[in-house]
Amino acid sequence: MFMDLSGKRILVIGLGRTGVATVEFLLDKGARVMIADEKPVSELGDAVEVFTGLADVELGIGQDDTAVLSRTDMIVPSPGVPPFNCLLAEGLRMGIPILSELELASGYLKKPAIAITGTNGKTTTTSLLGRILEHCGKRVFVGGNIGNPLISYVNGRQEDDYAVIEVSSFQLQWVRNFHPFIAVLLNVSSDHLDYHGSFEEYRSVKERIFACQGEGDLAILNADDPVSTDLSKRLPAEHVSCFSSSSRLKEGMFIDGESLRYLSAGLDERYPIRSIRLKGAHNLENVMAAVLASRICGCSSGEIIDVLETFSGIPHRIEFAGTVNGVEYYNDSKGTNVDAVYRALESFPGPVVLLMGGRYKGGDFGILAELIREKVKMLIVFGEAGREIDSIIGGIAETEIAANLKDAVNMARDNSTSGDIVLLSPGCSSFDEFKNYEERGIVFKNMVDGLVKSQDWTAK
Repeated sequence: MFMDLSGKRILVIGLGRTGVATVEFLLDKGARVMIADEKPVSELGDAVEVFTGLADVELGIGQDDTAVLSRTDMIVPSPGVPPFNCLLAEGLRMGIPILSELELASGYLKKPAIAITGTNGKTTTTSLLGRILEHCGKRVFVGGNIGNPLISYVNGRQEDDYAVIEVSSFQLQWVRNFHPFIAVLLNVSSDHLDYHGSFEEYRSVKERIFACQGEGDLAILNADDPVSTDLSKRLPAEHVSCFSSSSRLKEGMFIDGESLRYLSAGLDERYPIRSIRLKGAHNLENVMAAVLASRICGCSSGEIIDVLETFSGIPHRIEFAGTVNGVEYYNDSKGTNVDAVYRALESFPGPVVLLMGGRYKGGDFGILAELIREKVKMLIVFGEAGREIDSIIGGIAETEIAANLKDAVNMARDNSTSGDIVLLSPGCSSFDEFKNYEERGIVFKNMVDGLVKSQDWTAK
């Protein structure tokens, strides 16, 4: 819903990439912007320099400075700012409208939105769907929770046919009117409990992606999720389509022998699994979701298969990093929750040297026990959560505790032999040691690259 923002006093909480884009958008729309961040202005770096001295910008508001709310018309929190943040909690009590960047941007979006959420797989699915649509001759914006924020896109010319948007639970926390014509919920497992408070609340927030759908819209669900049957009955979307990796469906998409089979309104199509480059059984679910969405957008099965034969995935998600003395190293730094680790382990036959650790954000490490027993040669835990992980699953396989990622990689090098897999799949956020999972993954790949070059030098 388009809003007149001219003259509105809007508090933006958090000055990361999305926060900066939001401030730029609001200033363009004539708003007066107040910026709060947990860091002092002196530590905000280049992001703050653009706004310093501007008449319509007030900087340096503390996260606990609730007095500012008396002159605030609206609050826009950046993704990751939790509901219990002082400014948010008090603003909510005072009845001040709180909108996520996604909600704000969607009111200015002129193109059909395809929104994808889920605990795991949303970046892969979003990227794959964007690639398929582009291959089919569509003009596509791909962004949201990855790449460029949606609010940057809507402030531009919007010349594309579709906006394919990755959506996080943080963004869905504060939506009211967000309306994608295709909405995808890939899966829901325990994650971000430190933010949402409970699994039930986390699931409820994820389901908001469907709330404003209606006539002509499509909802895509994972039929293997135990609540999908009930959820499908209460969705407002006119059409609901499902995918499954464990059951044959009367309609939708499922695994049938060596193919992914698609049944819909007289169609019976098969997509050979051998043609899919993405590694791991979980990625078949991501592929099925992308196929269902792209078929609705007019892409042919042949065009889709062309992309499946070449698309090898995204950085930091079970990404091959190199081979050292016959040991393959994989970077799964994006695996920041327990379910992601489970899915990564399923992708390898073993033996695996598994690196887990970082900052704990909730979740039951115990569900990994059987897979660790079956596939893991050594478990190396590191960072803030290292000892907690060790207390829960340490000892199922031989376990070592490392101070940080560098030490963990060195331990893995010293305890692996030809034919092993070294897998960084942390199951935790990166914020104890790195600014995000991307930085952690890059550091890991650089360390592996150093081992590869050291190996080459030794061979000479």
